[in-house]
Amino acid sequence: MNSPLIHLEAIRKVFHTDELETHAVADVHFEIPRGQYVCIAGPSGSGKTTLLSLIGLLDTPTSGTYALAGRPVSNLSAAERARVRNEQIGFVFQSFNLIGDLTVAENVELPLTYRAMAAAERRRRVEAALGRVGMAHRQRHLPAQLSGGQQQRVAVARAVAGEPPLLLADEPTGNLDSKNGDAVMALLHDLHRAGTTIVMVTHNPEYARQAQRTIHLFDGRVVEEDVHARTA
Repeated sequence: MNSPLIHLEAIRKVFHTDELETHAVADVHFEIPRGQYVCIAGPSGSGKTTLLSLIGLLDTPTSGTYALAGRPVSNLSAAERARVRNEQIGFVFQSFNLIGDLTVAENVELPLTYRAMAAAERRRRVEAALGRVGMAHRQRHLPAQLSGGQQQRVAVARAVAGEPPLLLADEPTGNLDSKNGDAVMALLHDLHRAGTTIVMVTHNPEYARQAQRTIHLFDGRVVEEDVHARTA
C-alpha cells in the first residue's frame, strides 16, 4: 500500500496520420499517491485528454512504463484492461455520456452489471451513490427529463457506485453554468475527502486551485507543477 497509485515513467504517445507524426504526450514522468487530488492543466492541444485516456486505460502509450496500484499495465490483455477499468477507475466526462433510454438508476447500475455482483448489492450501491449526489429522488427519470447539472450528478454517481479508488474527470464542468459547475466541484471535493484519488482535466484556473496539485502540460510535456494550500 506504500506504492503510488499511479506511476508514469517516460510515457510517450505518438499518432500517425498520413505523413504526419504527432507527439501528443512526450516523455512524461510523475507519480500520484493514493488519496491525492490532482489537476492536469494546459492549453488546448497540450495532451491533457490524451494523458487522461492513458491513465484510464482507454488508450495505450507508444512507449514508457505505467503502473497502476503497483501493477504494470502494458502487458494486460484487452479483457484484463476492461476489468481493471470497471473495478478500479471511475470516469466523468464533459458530455455526461448517459444512455437516453435507460432510467437514472439503470444508468448508474450498468457498470455494476459487468461484475459478478448480486442484484440486491447492485441496488444498494445505486441508491447509495444517488444519495451521495442528491439525485435519489430522480432515479426513475430518463436523462432527457433532467437538467445538465442533474445529468452530471448522475454521471458522478455512476462513476463512484463501484467504489473505485481512482476517479478521472475530463472537463466535468465544461457543459455547465457556473452554479452547477460549482456544485459538481463540491461533489468532487467531498469524494476526495472520503478517500478517492482524483485526477481532473480543467481549463478553469479557479477549479484547478481546488486540487492539491496541478501538473501543467505544454506540447505534451510536463513543464511545471504547482502545489496548492487547501483547507479540508
